[in-house]
Amino acid sequence: MPGRIMQSIKKAGSSNPVFVLDEIDKVGHDYKGDPSFALLEVLDPEQNVAFYDNYLEMEYDLSRVLFIATANTTTTVNPALRDRMEVINVTGYIVEEKIEIAQRHLITKQLEAHGLKSDNLFFSNKVIEKIIENYTKESGVRELDKKIAKITRYYAKKIAFKENFDKNISIEVLREILGPPEYLKDIYQGNDFAGVVIGLAWTPSGGEILFVETSLSKGKGTLTITGNLGDVMKESATLALEYIKGHMTELNILPKTFEEYNVHLHIPEGAIPKDGPSAGITMVASMASAFTQQKIRKNIAMTGEITLRGKILPVGGIKEKILAAKRACIREIILPEDNRKDIEQISEIYLKGLKFHYVDNIMQMLEYAILKQKVNNPKKFEKIAIETN
Repeated sequence: MPGRIMQSIKKAGSSNPVFVLDEIDKVGHDYKGDPSFALLEVLDPEQNVAFYDNYLEMEYDLSRVLFIATANTTTTVNPALRDRMEVINVTGYIVEEKIEIAQRHLITKQLEAHGLKSDNLFFSNKVIEKIIENYTKESGVRELDKKIAKITRYYAKKIAFKENFDKNISIEVLREILGPPEYLKDIYQGNDFAGVVIGLAWTPSGGEILFVETSLSKGKGTLTITGNLGDVMKESATLALEYIKGHMTELNILPKTFEEYNVHLHIPEGAIPKDGPSAGITMVASMASAFTQQKIRKNIAMTGEITLRGKILPVGGIKEKILAAKRACIREIILPEDNRKDIEQISEIYLKGLKFHYVDNIMQMLEYAILKQKVNNPKKFEKIAIETN
């Protein structure tokens, strides 16, 4: 809005207030102009000393104002504008933190909003945890607040109509109030098949685990990719197969295997679009496991980008991915060596119960995840290939 900066300064009654620009990534532009360029003069410490408001036709010194801009993503923020700001990444909450926030703030707020007293209802930690895991899927607590409000309204009605009820909310009554669980918690259920590997992914609602599956069938060596994958993930799958072909000797795979077997790579939940380079390491492990017919180690997940020469590159969203692994009861995680610094910056509470393995290249990862295992018949697939010759 024209003159909004100066109006807010006047409203604050101070020349050095804290100025919040909420959701700056939503700033749009049309034929009338781009507001992002107007914000350049506001946020640039070299220019805002002599900020000129064209609407009010006056000059003002904004250098003493502390500007805080929020954004859900920085990708849609104008690059020139982003360059003038210091980016502070705020990650999601773990379950324990959400429970504490609910007990300290959300429940009290909703009880007051619905005219109830603190002794009218009691939410146990187990009930809140159940709500978080089965009825919300977010990195923050907005949806959790809505669910608590719905439960509070349910009991407020009972109090208004003078109905009998138990003030200690039970897990069983959640289904009656909130309905069937909206989300199922991802739990590691073992690894009984070769070609199945668990990857870690980042989403706007937090981290998630991905099951990457590879199967082989008699054919002419074609590669099929399914699971609603984006272009980057499809390229990673192609890279993974080419790397395995280039290192068939180290993996003890017969050359004719690639000519006589089709490769099908699939990532479940095909209705959900998926993209990003961090699944590259998982795809290599999945294909190598399928070709060698050796299972991946149990209770292990991985993330990392790959190159054609076998280098494993660092990826982002490490904290969210770690939280996803913890929720799924996974105990070991394979990460790129360059992500070691990210782990060192994460609080110990997030790392408790996890063991990390840092790798530089694909062969180093495969040696730990697959090749050192003792299998019942390590030459099983080789015999199958020989019989088809």
